[in-house]
Amino acid sequence: MTQAQATQDNAEEITFEQSLTSLEKVVRGLEDGQQGLGASLQLYEQGIQHLQRCYQLLDAAEQKIELLTNVDEDGQATTESFDSDAGNLEEKTATRNRKRAPRS
Repeated sequence: MTQAQATQDNAEEITFEQSLTSLEKVVRGLEDGQQGLGASLQLYEQGIQHLQRCYQLLDAAEQKIELLTNVDEDGQATTESFDSDAGNLEEKTATRNRKRAPRS
């Protein structure tokens, strides 16, 4: 296994919280201005990697969050993407219940 593969495997094991904490440390390190140019560039690169990991994990989480909205005529569940701005849980439940109500 090459070093690049090992680094990639380790990066995939890092949680969002761990990556965010590391990113915060990098930012603090860059803000204090105590490093030389080379060390600052290295910190910056590490920060970019942690930022990309955070975005990757957030994207994956968003793709997993779906709401069951209905069951079609074949008995298959239909879903819609999670929308955090769509209101609270009670409103969503009421909307789903209206969709499920039999039509006259």
